[in-house]
Amino acid sequence: MSQLAKGIEVCNEESSGTRSHGAQGHGRNSGDLDHEIAQLTKLRSEPNEHLKKATVGGLKLPVSTLRMLAARESNYSGRGRFSLSDRCHVLSRYLPIYGPQKVDKMRSRAYISQFSADGSLFVAGFQGSHIRIYNVDKGWKVQKDILAKSVNWTITDTSLSPDQRYLVYSSISPLVHIVNIESAATVSLANITEIHDGLDFTSDNNDDSDDFSIFSVKFSTDGRELVAGSSDGAIYVYDLAANKVGLRIPAHEVDVNTVCFADESGHVIYSGSDDHFCKVWDRRCLSTTGQAAGVLTGHLEGITFIDSRGDGRYFISNGKDQSTKLWDIRKMTSNGQTFPRQRDFDWDYRWMDYPEEDRNLKHPHDQSVATYKGHSVLYTLIRCYFSLHIALVRSISTPDLVTP
Repeated sequence: MSQLAKGIEVCNEESSGTRSHGAQGHGRNSGDLDHEIAQLTKLRSEPNEHLKKATVGGLKLPVSTLRMLAARESNYSGRGRFSLSDRCHVLSRYLPIYGPQKVDKMRSRAYISQFSADGSLFVAGFQGSHIRIYNVDKGWKVQKDILAKSVNWTITDTSLSPDQRYLVYSSISPLVHIVNIESAATVSLANITEIHDGLDFTSDNNDDSDDFSIFSVKFSTDGRELVAGSSDGAIYVYDLAANKVGLRIPAHEVDVNTVCFADESGHVIYSGSDDHFCKVWDRRCLSTTGQAAGVLTGHLEGITFIDSRGDGRYFISNGKDQSTKLWDIRKMTSNGQTFPRQRDFDWDYRWMDYPEEDRNLKHPHDQSVATYKGHSVLYTLIRCYFSLHIALVRSISTPDLVTP
């Protein structure tokens, strides 16, 4: 992680202009611009000639990935995209070479995993009611070992508060629990060694709370609210100060598997459902319209996870159609269009392979900016995240927790 962080620091310095590139600024070896990860991969690749000849301050320097991305955005090469050599050059700097390595082993399956915003902590939720918080900077030492309360089958989601003082976790239950992770004790046994407050998301709109479950929960950027997706097709916003549900949005006709705030303002919410749609909700307009601000169509199966870039424009989603998609909400429309599927059976991701004949299908009204394939969304609802760290961590349906 330290090598990755160094590489990111180099790119950030270059983008902010803090490094001077004259006779003064060239005191460092020019190779430092292309950080240590490039040397570790031992891949011999170079960018195309247009980018390779780029100069800074009259000095011919190695081309950093940051400048390559900027050049692609401005169409410097005239192609409007990376060439094959460009791709190899970028990959040579960011391909993991050590791993995957086993971080921990539990007796039950790992279903949830996520880094904190600054990358210093890593949260993993296991089917056997355990949630472990690892301190990445201290060699993945277990900082908090939480035995969750009233878990029904598995932990379905977790979220750290922005100040990293609290953790909320959900199960297939109408209650979301919140625990203080800053306490001195390493082991947190629900309502035995520490109190895990229960936040009740049931409301007058839920006729049968026994069948009501929270699948997804996220803190707002200011830490004052939670947004949750539920089995009744609704989005809930929980006011932590008032200790009650402040808003219920009838969002989808089936399960809402994933929700998140679009940016720090908290006004806009993204949701993904088993109805195949990603939807955008603007809380400022709901009182007058009661409708989604827009719908984004492109996935062929249910949505398993959504993560916002935090800029109020872009987000990524993972789907049971074995693809991850990048979206720009400026492309959204008011109505989503379905894509009828002709199958002789009901496909179930939990125990069946995805049909080979469907892997290359494309939605005729796909509004996504980009589609990424090559992974499998099977056995559990695989997640996807934007990250400040050039690293990949995955939750797998085994007792092992692994990271590259």
